[in-house]
Amino acid sequence: MSREAKLEKLAAKRQEVLLGGGEKKIEKQHQSGKMTARERINALLDEGSFVELDQFVTHRGTQFGMDKAVAPGEGVVTGYGTVDGRLVYVYSQDFTVLGGSLGEMHAAKICKVMDLAVKVGAPIVGINDSGGARIQEGVDALNGYGEIFKRNTLASGVVPQLSVIMGPCAGGAVYSPALTDFVFMVNNSNMFITGPQVIKSVTGEDVSAEALGGAMAHNRVSGNAHFYAADEAECIGQIRRLLSFLPANNLEGAPLFDCADPVERADEILATVVPDDPNKAYDMHDVITAIADNHDFFEVQPYWATNILTGYIRLNGVSVGVIANQPKAMAGCLDINASDKAGRFIRFCDAMGIPLLTFVDTPGYLPGVAQEHGGIYLCL
Repeated sequence: MSREAKLEKLAAKRQEVLLGGGEKKIEKQHQSGKMTARERINALLDEGSFVELDQFVTHRGTQFGMDKAVAPGEGVVTGYGTVDGRLVYVYSQDFTVLGGSLGEMHAAKICKVMDLAVKVGAPIVGINDSGGARIQEGVDALNGYGEIFKRNTLASGVVPQLSVIMGPCAGGAVYSPALTDFVFMVNNSNMFITGPQVIKSVTGEDVSAEALGGAMAHNRVSGNAHFYAADEAECIGQIRRLLSFLPANNLEGAPLFDCADPVERADEILATVVPDDPNKAYDMHDVITAIADNHDFFEVQPYWATNILTGYIRLNGVSVGVIANQPKAMAGCLDINASDKAGRFIRFCDAMGIPLLTFVDTPGYLPGVAQEHGGIYLCL
């Protein structure tokens, strides 16, 4: 085969991979209001910065029809690029290829970028949109999940790990996001261990997928998610903004920003925000934004355990984590959920060397049978 023929064959093979599951499935993805795996990566990373890894990897399954199954890129796009000029590793599951299902080589591609992220000290962003384990590959697929979970735990406290739910995420797939530092969910995505049909058959409970594991259910009820977005574009903006507050790893500092906000600036609201009447509530957001550079507060988990606030501000251009009681919700008292929320946030900031600023205004812990039986002592 001539050199030109080889190059033509390579170009054709690359074009096949870039099309994923084909134009019809891509169109179906767009009709459901979702970007493709590659479109999501290109939207997240700086233009032209993405370097793809293992582009031509595919499965080696031979049973249950897998010998005839074509899976360009093995249903996941992996690689690295930059966000605001800073290195980030990323993987994005491709729902157009075998429903984004996770098989042996699919997992191997994810594990490789996770290993590289830890090795060079860069954040890892995982975009989930998958039908779950590839059952045709049996235990090899399940072992793939185990390998990913192992790396989640080894990377914990070393590099920031961000999970993004932009479609279905069910069964074994949900454990990896639960092990990461931040979970983003887009409207109409869902995340649960067992779906509504299984629950109804086992317990008799009749629940919709949205009520069981929808984006707002996990943001407001379970607290398993940290951010809610109405669409994928908003979610990507949230990811980029969060990364701007975080260091690349636990040995580096967060990026410094030029601060045009005068250091000596005083805000008159601080003199009057706390009411003279102790029975009247006030909004702690007003206090936090008053002292933050450019009045900018990026809140984490704004919908869950609202009696305590967590998030990031900058002071003279330096990233600072904020924990604050919220008198406007439950008088700012502490309960199990608020303690879990603050505790996890503090641990992450501690691991990443992010300084903490605490605003205290609380009557103490919430009394009650439910709190006692829920094990509130373990939250102290």
